[in-house]
Amino acid sequence: MTELEFQVIKSTGFVLALGATLAVQAWRPHGSARGSWRVNGSIWALNAILLGLVCAGCACVAARWADARGIGLLNLPQAPLWVAIPIAVLGLDLVSYGWHRANHTLSFLWRFHQAHHSDPAFTVTTALRFHPVELLLALPLRLLALVLLGVPVAGVIAFELIFAFANFFEHGDIDLPRPFERTLSLLFITPALHRRHHSVERALLNSNYGTIFSFWDRLFGSYGESSSDLPVRIGLPGLQAPLGPAAVLALPVRGVFRGE
Repeated sequence: MTELEFQVIKSTGFVLALGATLAVQAWRPHGSARGSWRVNGSIWALNAILLGLVCAGCACVAARWADARGIGLLNLPQAPLWVAIPIAVLGLDLVSYGWHRANHTLSFLWRFHQAHHSDPAFTVTTALRFHPVELLLALPLRLLALVLLGVPVAGVIAFELIFAFANFFEHGDIDLPRPFERTLSLLFITPALHRRHHSVERALLNSNYGTIFSFWDRLFGSYGESSSDLPVRIGLPGLQAPLGPAAVLALPVRGVFRGE
């Protein structure tokens, strides 16, 4: 697979995931939040251009490089795809969990991650709102994890597509039927679980770091029960008015805001 083909598949999956979760959000809205389309879309466009210039298809390149040299867990010996893809999704999601938790634990990383939490609304487009420095800092870790695991290109694609959908879905202003929500949360991160994570209250903010699977939080003691019935105040303390794109990007130099 070429880098161009990799990018086309990844971009197509991204658009389909966004469209699907927006449709579910419109079908079963949890609240009346309209979201910060202009701000979040502008920041996403900047990130897309920047990461495209820095590392457009480097995940594909790294996977091919590791495969050609027999480097990584799944290349010793080379595992069949039916084994490699589930392990790749689990392993890379665990790395994502650890990185996310570090962004809340280390003040330097939180300076950038708080841009994501500065959205006063909680909607699908919140998943687009990340400081570019945070994404650039995460890149070497994600590539290293990919190489050490020996993830094949097919595994990278599977993870990227599942992760994109999960990221949009968990940020959705979505109200799920309660029995279904409870069952789903046994394995996956639901919008209610992640809504708790976007609270201004410290006890709620520092929980539920997962993106795809909820069992990482259960395993490492960061799981917090939640449901669509739980009232949650969204955003960062001390930021009363919505911020424009420039103000969001300037948050790292404005200070460190923590939950109440």
